[in-house]
Amino acid sequence: MKLFLIAGEASGDLHGSNLIKALKQQDSTIDLRFWGGDLMEKAASRKPEKHYKALAFMGFVEVVMNLGRIVQNFKKCKEDILAFQPEALVLIDYPGFNLRMAKWAKSQGIKVYYYISPKVWAWKESRVHKIKKYVDTLFTIFPFETAFFKKYDMDVEYVGNPLVDAISEFRALREPQYPNYQFLEVSKNNEKPIVAILPGSRRQEVRTKLPVMLEAAGKFPEYQFVIAGAPSLEAEFYTPFIEGYDAKILFGKTYEILESAEAALVTSGTATLETALFRVPQVVCYIASPISYKIAKRLIKIKYISLVNLIFDREVVRELIQDECNVDQVAEELSYVLKGGGKRDQQDKDCATLIETLGNGSASEKVASHIIKQMEDNKG
Repeated sequence: MKLFLIAGEASGDLHGSNLIKALKQQDSTIDLRFWGGDLMEKAASRKPEKHYKALAFMGFVEVVMNLGRIVQNFKKCKEDILAFQPEALVLIDYPGFNLRMAKWAKSQGIKVYYYISPKVWAWKESRVHKIKKYVDTLFTIFPFETAFFKKYDMDVEYVGNPLVDAISEFRALREPQYPNYQFLEVSKNNEKPIVAILPGSRRQEVRTKLPVMLEAAGKFPEYQFVIAGAPSLEAEFYTPFIEGYDAKILFGKTYEILESAEAALVTSGTATLETALFRVPQVVCYIASPISYKIAKRLIKIKYISLVNLIFDREVVRELIQDECNVDQVAEELSYVLKGGGKRDQQDKDCATLIETLGNGSASEKVASHIIKQMEDNKG
C-alpha cells in the first residue's frame, strides 16, 4: 500500500506527522512518500521529497511575485508522484496548491483524500464543486464544516480536531520527563510571569507583526515575553527584532511556552485554536500587505479571522486587524486578558466550552483507519 502526502506549512506538518504515526501503527507495511517538514520526517523516518519551507508564500501579492517558483513546485511534485506511483494522494490543508494537485491526480487515476478541508466556506465557495469532483473523501475537523459540505452531497467525514490529539500527546510525553518545565532553562533567575508571543511561521508575517507585539510588550515590564520561533526560520532572523526587549526565543517549544503562559499575543490561524485549547487568554494580531488585505476584504465572507471566534460564531477573542493592530491597541487588549483584566475570566470559560465542543480527539487514527479500509476494499 503506497501513499503520497502533501503538507505545505507548519500546521500541516504537525497534522501530517500524527497521521503518518497512525497509518504506520495500523499498517506497518505501508509505504509513504511526502512533501512536508521536520515532524513528518521524524514520524516517517525518511526525508521529505521537498520541505514545506520552500512552499510558504502568503498573500495575493506574494504569490504573484513568486509564480515562477510555484510553477516549478507543481512540476516537481508531479514528477515525484509519478516516480512513486502511489495508490492514493493524501492532501493536508494548503488549498492553493493541493486543489490543483487533486485535479491532476484524478486525471492520473490516483485516489484523492483531503484532510483539513479547504476553507471554501470563508471565500471562493464555488470551489466546493471542484472539491466534489476531484476529492474522493474529505475529512473535516470542525462540526460547522461538515454541515456545510454535506449540503453539496459530498463524501465527507467529521473526524474531530487533530490539535486535541497533538496536545494530549504532548502532555502525556512531557509530564514524566519535564515536571519542572526544563525548557525554561533560558529563564533562570527570572521570576516574572510569562506572556507567549506567537508571531507566525512565515518571514513576511513575522516581519510585520513581531515588532508591534514586542513594542506593546515593552509596556509591561513586570512580565517576561517568550517567542515561539518558527522551525522554518533561523535564529538569526529574529535577532534584530528582540534587541532591547525582555524577550527570549525558543524553537520547537510552542506547547511548553503555552503551558506556562499567563496570556498570549497570537497571529491568526491554527495558533489561535492551540492557544485556546491550552486555556490561555489571547489577543489575535493580523497585518497583511495593503493590497492583499484589500483583495481579501472583498472576497472573504466570514465575520472573523480566528478559528476560536469562527467556532463560536461570536467574538470570544479580540481580533486586531491591519490599522487596529498597533502598539497602543495591542497593549490595551493585552491588559484585559492578563490577571485582573476585565476579559480574562470570560475567555477562560469560553475556552473550557471549546474543549468540550471539540471532544476527545483521535482524529489521526480515524483518518488513517478510513483510508486503509477504503484502499483494502478497493483492492478486494
